[in-house]
Amino acid sequence: MLDEPRDDADIPRFLSELGLPGLADIHVHFLPEPMQEKVWAYFDGAQRNYGRPWPISYRFDVDARLEILRGFGLRAIPALTYPHKPGMAAWLNDWNAQFAASDPDIIHCATLYPEPAAADYVPEVIAAGARLFKVHVQVGAFAPDDPLLEPAWHALETTGIPVVIHAGSAPLPGEHTGPEAVAAVLSRHPELCFVIAHMGMPEYHAFADLAEEHPGVHLDTTMFNTDFTNATTPFDEAYRTRLAGLADKVVLGSDFPNIPYPYAHQLQALCRLGLGEDWLRAVLWDNGARLLGLDARVGAEGGHGSSGR
Repeated sequence: MLDEPRDDADIPRFLSELGLPGLADIHVHFLPEPMQEKVWAYFDGAQRNYGRPWPISYRFDVDARLEILRGFGLRAIPALTYPHKPGMAAWLNDWNAQFAASDPDIIHCATLYPEPAAADYVPEVIAAGARLFKVHVQVGAFAPDDPLLEPAWHALETTGIPVVIHAGSAPLPGEHTGPEAVAAVLSRHPELCFVIAHMGMPEYHAFADLAEEHPGVHLDTTMFNTDFTNATTPFDEAYRTRLAGLADKVVLGSDFPNIPYPYAHQLQALCRLGLGEDWLRAVLWDNGARLLGLDARVGAEGGHGSSGR
């Protein structure tokens, strides 16, 4: 029987026993340093903002964080960013392009905001090589189905580039959080590759419905079933059962570095679902590798690796 990783140092052993070449984590943050400091300051005030502490486990400089992730086994490292006001997305996209150019294992990421300029800068960053987008509905305080985003969604649907979208109402609800606006976007762009951050918590079942109904919709595991999250946003047994049938739609996410526990605890949380080693292989590598265009896993089911799922 596979033993869950005891701690961060034990992750390589755990992956080796699963027969995986690494981790395909789709939900990792890097930000311009002044913005990163502001985000950490916000979490330092979590007692006021969320009603409980939220200590940052990986408050290190950029180089140290990159090396930590490589040590965990990430073969490609996302740098998710997100704006909270007009005019900010283009600046972040420029920073993302420069950051990705600094090392070949950093994924070229991008973001967007409902503004007229999005119709131009989204196709431009796609043409420049962006492979992964991030949208944060609560922080950005905008509706995903804002008409200003229609050209952007069309461009992303056409190219199939994954969009990690935080639209669930946890840890704090917003005016536009919840599944309804996401469903409205998908009604017009049914082939969009939306990756629902945090499994859509707390609207777990409603977002699982979208994953079952739309071929491109996935769920990312960020903070799911961790002790920290289950204290406020638990799920029911029916949802655990649904996840077994969504083995090809669930993708590893972590929220590194902004997590209040060791990275290994996210992997422990997934092991403790009891859904089996094949499910873990799909979630920890195959599904994310497929979305991120990573090399197939040698010896994967059917000999097709990540693309065979």
